[in-house]
Amino acid sequence: MTVNARSGNVSAAATSVAQSAAAAPASWRWRRSALLLAIFAQLITVSALVGTSSPPHTWPSFLLAAAPAPLAGLAALAPRRFALAATVVAAVVLVAGMAGAVLHTGLFFLPALAALAGAAVTLWRER
Repeated sequence: MTVNARSGNVSAAATSVAQSAAAAPASWRWRRSALLLAIFAQLITVSALVGTSSPPHTWPSFLLAAAPAPLAGLAALAPRRFALAATVVAAVVLVAGMAGAVLHTGLFFLPALAALAGAAVTLWRER
């Protein structure tokens, strides 16, 4: 940001950054957090599945190894009218995977599920 000391004008770039930050919806923080948390948990799950003492290879393990990050990405990057549906679908997939893999890697997805719930509530209020 550049400021002209004589006239006190802020550059146009700083103004456009402030306007774009103000235009972001409140649910964007929740959706972005859910995406990052789902990516981290999915990496842990994939590492556990290919490790030497891996958990049993069952459908919940494979569901948690493949689906959370793409679905959370869809929820984070979808237009606002589709974001609520994508958030609910991602939460349902997380609950289904966590129910089957709760003893192994399922609990790593609990923070992502909490962020998706926060995103769903915020998206519902934005309607």
